[in-house]
Amino acid sequence: MLANLTVNANLIHRALASPFRREILRWLKTSNDAFEQERIDFRHGVPSSAIHARSGLSQSTVSVHVATLIEAGLVVPTRVGQWTLLSRNEEVILAFARQISLEL
Repeated sequence: MLANLTVNANLIHRALASPFRREILRWLKTSNDAFEQERIDFRHGVPSSAIHARSGLSQSTVSVHVATLIEAGLVVPTRVGQWTLLSRNEEVILAFARQISLEL
């Protein structure tokens, strides 16, 4: 199943070119450690508002960075009521890593 997954390497490289976007991916990888857990269950993702709060950047700036990660397929948004929960797309990340190891 993973071998058949196609990834857009150019979009992923563009997304990973930003240190802040790489930081978001690290935060999502260790969400229980990266974000304060006040009545939030991070098993289904991290609210985009938590990323905004932790970053100290404007909401519009964070939104652009998150949109780039989503477009590249590295992050999956899930709408739950008024919240957008963000989680890493581990399948795409692994497929990209395998593609890079084979091509470079």
